[in-house]
Amino acid sequence: MPGLRFDSVLFLCVANSARSQMAEGLARHVFGDGVRVQSAGSAPTRVNPYAIAAMRELGIDLSSHASKLVDSIDPASVDLVITLCAEEVCPVFLGGAPRLHWPLTDPDRKHEDLSDEERLAHFRVARDQIRARIEVLAALRDVPEGPDPKEFHASIRVPDLAAAARFYAWLFDSPPKEWTHRYATFVSEKLRTNFVVLVSDGKELHHDTLYHLGVDVGSRAQVIAAQRRAEAAGFPIEKPARTTWRGTPLHELWLRDPGGNLVEIYARLTEAELAEMPADMEPVTIG
Repeated sequence: MPGLRFDSVLFLCVANSARSQMAEGLARHVFGDGVRVQSAGSAPTRVNPYAIAAMRELGIDLSSHASKLVDSIDPASVDLVITLCAEEVCPVFLGGAPRLHWPLTDPDRKHEDLSDEERLAHFRVARDQIRARIEVLAALRDVPEGPDPKEFHASIRVPDLAAAARFYAWLFDSPPKEWTHRYATFVSEKLRTNFVVLVSDGKELHHDTLYHLGVDVGSRAQVIAAQRRAEAAGFPIEKPARTTWRGTPLHELWLRDPGGNLVEIYARLTEAELAEMPADMEPVTIG
């Protein structure tokens, strides 16, 4: 599956005092009852009062939390382990659960002479970094099944087309497959990549030019299936699945990602499908 599958998560740092405690509180807030959340450390002490204060600003109460020894955690109760140590040696957890490492500097800065407000500011930074990572983790927990990519299409704008063609010919160890006065196209079977450098000449780019992201899924049926999956997942469809013959004949589906970038899901036509081209060459909806 394309996402992460877990129903329980364990956050680890050395003292189970700040980073892992804030991670536990944030994860409980984000996941609710859907995920069992625990934290522990190799040398537990106490929940840092600055961690409690920083989390209180978000309406999350850590005052009843207690630091725990990693050995007290049942490995069978953990689906995913996340370590947050940076400069220290992270605790060892005996278990077969997958591991992620989020190295974050200890916000306590024990050896620095800081005012209360300066120290709390470091806890806020760590808190917000952990929160952003947990939000991504939550977004990846239940990703629906997507298309089966065969090739990736990407493009960039460049100020000097000739210089870019020379550089990317070196990088891909192959000359471009074709080029015009505006673009050069590299096709790497080894990397399964179709890469275009497009001159930045100030002219407006439309969504159906070469300047976009794309994924080849191999067949007409898979383009249609990608539309069904995108609809089920709630991803915005810019243009429904269709067959086009102008330019490179393709079955194509246009999506818009959360940042507004256009993404083409496509498949090249077979010889039999090319023979079905209408006289007016107008696109035909297939979804």
